[in-house]
Order: sequence, then C-alpha cells, then structure tokens
Amino acid sequence: MIDIQVRRAMPADAESLVRLRALMLAAMGLEVGGPDAPWQLTARDWFVDQLKSPGTFAAYVAEDPVAGVVAGAAGNVDAHAPGPHDLSGVRGHVYNVSTEPDFRRRGLARACMVALMDWFRDETAVGQVELHATDDGIDLYRGLGFIETSFPTLRFRTTKA
Repeated sequence: MIDIQVRRAMPADAESLVRLRALMLAAMGLEVGGPDAPWQLTARDWFVDQLKSPGTFAAYVAEDPVAGVVAGAAGNVDAHAPGPHDLSGVRGHVYNVSTEPDFRRRGLARACMVALMDWFRDETAVGQVELHATDDGIDLYRGLGFIETSFPTLRFRTTKA
C-alpha cells in the first residue's frame, strides 16, 4: 500500500485546492469550466492569500507520492455575536472537502477533516464549527460529531457580478 501523507497545505498547494474545489462543485451539478476559467484563477489567488493567514484559515491535504494532492479539506474562522450556547464570538466554517475519484473510500477526506477539526480545537478560539453537507458527505460529518440544526440555510444573491 502506498503511504499517503496528510499535511497542512501551503501556498504552493493553491492550485490543487482549486482543482479539488472544481471537482466538488462539478459533483454538486455546477458547471465549472476548464482549468483556465476566470473563477478558478481568482480562487487560486484567494487560496494563496488565505494560506498566508494561519490563525484564521487552514487547509489540510492528502498527498500521494506519485499523484500529488488527492484530497483536502479547508476551513476558516469568522467573527459572530456570542450566544447562550457559544460565548466565544468566533465560529469555524468547513468547506472544500473533496477527494479525487481514484482515491475515494480510503479515509482520506476523513483524515483531512480530523486534522482540520484538531486545528479548530487546538489552535483557534472557535466555539462551534459549521458546514454544508452533500448527500455523499453527510455520513462522514455525522461520524465526526456534526449534527443537523433546526434551521435551514437560506441564500440571497445580490446583483453584483
């Protein structure tokens, strides 16, 4: 068996994080375009910038010695008003959890998520962590202790481009 290592992502991994994001979004039914699509170029720059802020952003990747980065998970810390069940004033948000098809069902996304959750717990003041789950990922998140809330997420898009 090949030894796949999970490690914290670095700015040089931004392109891999965008590739995994495109894979995830395509699996959700979105048209993502090719590797030179404008959103992907913008996303690469965004990941590079975020990876320079280790106190508020982290991504963990699973790296195969031959194929390179094959899975990952990312998260950030956001300010929120404290509430009766969370006095911290900060929340974590997980996103960009994805695995290359040939490497699925090996626990790589789980390993990346565990590393990310350890970061939230050990290196941030986050009181709770939230995410949006797909049908394919919900069992993973439930297995890590995530619970469904009583209130659905709603979205409003402004007319800005």
